[in-house]
Amino acid sequence: MRHMRVFLGMTGASGAIYGGRTLAALTAAGCEVGLCASDAAAQVIGHEILGHGPRPTGTAEATLAEFTERFARDPGRVEVIDQRDLTSRYASGSARVDGVVIAPCSMSTLATIASGTGRNLVHRAADVALKERRRLVLVAREMPLSVVHLTNMLAVTRAGAVVMPASPGFYTLPTSVDDLVDFVVGRTLDQLGVETDMVSRWGEAASGSGA
Repeated sequence: MRHMRVFLGMTGASGAIYGGRTLAALTAAGCEVGLCASDAAAQVIGHEILGHGPRPTGTAEATLAEFTERFARDPGRVEVIDQRDLTSRYASGSARVDGVVIAPCSMSTLATIASGTGRNLVHRAADVALKERRRLVLVAREMPLSVVHLTNMLAVTRAGAVVMPASPGFYTLPTSVDDLVDFVVGRTLDQLGVETDMVSRWGEAASGSGA
């Protein structure tokens, strides 16, 4: 049986931990993952995850290698792809890809997807998902939201995407930041059709983290 193949894009919004925990959960579930981060996302990862400071130095490639080593439960299932590589399988509608998730999704990336004016592989993978009627989940991370943001969210939703705001629930009685992050990640994987036990589901006993 073929494992699910998922493209994970990361863009320059705060909330790189959402991408990290998504990578952990996808690889824990046995998915093949194409990981691609924008230059801005690499800067955010360096600052928020790796502790490089607000103006991190070093290459995006080195940052993603360290990020993958930290979060991937099975690094052998992760293909790290440069955002400029439009020859990647994830840029083609004929490739077998089960879903695309962008976590976190910046408002700039949202606007680009909504307008169909992509400039890199993250944009193109999302565009392909829409045209091929595949699952596309955008973990939007911004507040407050302007009319422009809301209009773009409506546009991509009408086109077939799922906008998943990074808004954790509290009915699970979280006791840590990890619990809050995992709530959003677990619900995101639900939308992708990936089995996980990260979420304590209403009416069911909690079964623990899947990553």
